[in-house]
Amino acid sequence: MSHDPNNASPTATCLLTIDLGALRANYRTLRDEAAGAECAAVIKANAYGTGTEQAVRALSKEGCETFFTATFSEAEVIRAISGDATIYVLDGYFTGSGPQFAQKAIRPVLSSMEEIQDWAAFCTEHGKPLPAALQFDTGMNRLGMPHNEVEQLGRAPEVLASFNPALVMSHLACADEPDHALNQAQLTTFEAFRAMLPPCPASFANSAGIFLGARYHFDLVRPGFSLYGGKAVEGGKPLRSVVRLDARIAQLHDAQPGASVGYGAAQTLGRPTRIATLSIGYADGLLRCLGARDGHPGFTAFIGEHAAPVLGRVSMDLVTLDVSDVPQGLATRGAWAEIIGPHVSVDELAEQAGTIGYEMLTSLSSRAQRIYTNNEAA
Repeated sequence: MSHDPNNASPTATCLLTIDLGALRANYRTLRDEAAGAECAAVIKANAYGTGTEQAVRALSKEGCETFFTATFSEAEVIRAISGDATIYVLDGYFTGSGPQFAQKAIRPVLSSMEEIQDWAAFCTEHGKPLPAALQFDTGMNRLGMPHNEVEQLGRAPEVLASFNPALVMSHLACADEPDHALNQAQLTTFEAFRAMLPPCPASFANSAGIFLGARYHFDLVRPGFSLYGGKAVEGGKPLRSVVRLDARIAQLHDAQPGASVGYGAAQTLGRPTRIATLSIGYADGLLRCLGARDGHPGFTAFIGEHAAPVLGRVSMDLVTLDVSDVPQGLATRGAWAEIIGPHVSVDELAEQAGTIGYEMLTSLSSRAQRIYTNNEAA
């Protein structure tokens, strides 16, 4: 992805470069993969760390009209950007929040009979059958109506008439494992649940689910992580990297064999070492578990094309690198070290941390200066 550290502020310690052209290209790839279904976008956790306003504007240029958020406050941000978008709140509806949903024309995703009855009562009081989505629990046991509640709702036409069921949906638990038996089991359950209710547009596929094939696409797909360049499933179509994270070198110094580095003296140097201290730490989303200790290597940054392994623990605002093998003309005070970028993807860094790219991406700190590139790229 494009990267120009010359655009960084002289005071910036971290630089998060976000390629909006890549975001738009990924949307097109996913939309084409799900041809015949509408392609929505999941814009939660500040658009997976990339910035809600910028992501929504970029995706809207590609024709995206439907967005999903986790919370109502996230949905409000999107509504302020787009007066016409269809917006669903995945975390649902709480008693007393009806006026806010109605005023902003935002749709709750209803996941229990109790919640549905609550929304229906508000719509009756409001005097208008407002739209909402219905979520089924098809085997994930997280959010959604179980079988008995779907049956109950199917026998309550007066409840369904009180509001506008605009979408039925469920969520795949194992779509990142295409051969997992639960995928087909959930699909079968989803189709059975749909048959209990009047016909309605349906949504089932998340990022990974899109690559399970047309049977999972229904009327609308809901990619999230893949939009932002993450690998949601092995074997899917290649997607472009959207984010790059760089940190600035604050200091360089030399240390001798036998010296220790960082908190807890976790790592002891085995050779004369040139150390670069970067202005980034776990407060910026560089997870503490990515540090190194004796006998246990941590993550590797890059300065130019040269690897620079971490030394010792990751602290709140600082991390140290071994730059002994980096040309001194590159490893200088104020120079930038790549944390996520062409050499190390967000998924690869997450794997080193023992987590997933979703957590890594959404943990990226707002302290980083953000530079948006290629917004006009088609």
